[in-house]
Amino acid sequence: MGKVAARIKVMPQSPEVDLDALTERLEDALPEGAKISRTDREDVAFGLIALFPTVIIPDEAGGTEAVEDAFRNVDEVESVDVDEVGRI
Repeated sequence: MGKVAARIKVMPQSPEVDLDALTERLEDALPEGAKISRTDREDVAFGLIALFPTVIIPDEAGGTEAVEDAFRNVDEVESVDVDEVGRI
């Protein structure tokens, strides 16, 4: 079985959210077998910065759904969208 790298866009609820703490909470929320290889940050607007963690997951049925659901349940997350997906 292969692995998949998924770059996921995570929008915080406000510009006041501590992005380092949010990144840690995202790592803690990952389902078993998934790991974050890197996290990029991009300015969106009005001081809001989006996080783009690249998550490595096993190539299984369901794809990125478990990771997306886990990230949506993290405190101070406004939205979660898959930006890119590729096999590695």
